Amino acid sequence: MNLPNKITVSRIILSVVVLIMMVFPFYQIGFEWPTYMVAGRVQMSLKYIIVAVVFIIASCTDFLDGYLARKNNQVTDFGKVMDAIADKILVNGILIALAVDGFISVAIPVIIITRDTFVDSIKMVGGKSGKAVGASMAGKIKTICMMTGVSLMLLYNLPFELINIKVADGLIILATILSIVSGIQYFNTYKDALCKEM
Repeated sequence: MNLPNKITVSRIILSVVVLIMMVFPFYQIGFEWPTYMVAGRVQMSLKYIIVAVVFIIASCTDFLDGYLARKNNQVTDFGKVMDAIADKILVNGILIALAVDGFISVAIPVIIITRDTFVDSIKMVGGKSGKAVGASMAGKIKTICMMTGVSLMLLYNLPFELINIKVADGLIILATILSIVSGIQYFNTYKDALCKEM
């Protein structure tokens, strides 16, 4: 297994750690996460601080594995499949957990997961037709906005919360809108290939 693939697998492991920390009912085993008051107005749980750190590390590996694979000519089918799986576990999983905890609207993970299913289907058809299906610019910007927005959300939107600017919410909403835009772009680009399969 080459280095980029090892990094991808490590992202899956980190993603599982994030999800376990987010959804495990620690209160049922009598454990309470300590909380800290920031600037006398924002109460932060240690759980979300740790999750944020792990999420940020995992997010960085998302860019690193692809960069190294292209740079060293180590792009493999295994890497492509596992990279997609790692992204879905990390982003979609954390969005569902944030919705359950009341940080974001449940509509956001529903839209993102629906879009991902739609785009993955287009990629399969596009791949069968021999067309290369790359990420659109809207899709890339969406990923950056989502990773940044979720990281800030886990950190209680600090430091912006201290001046009442909802940067985390704005970035996640923008990422959701861009996910719809990029989904439409994928459809428009490969609609001919889709029609042939009908």
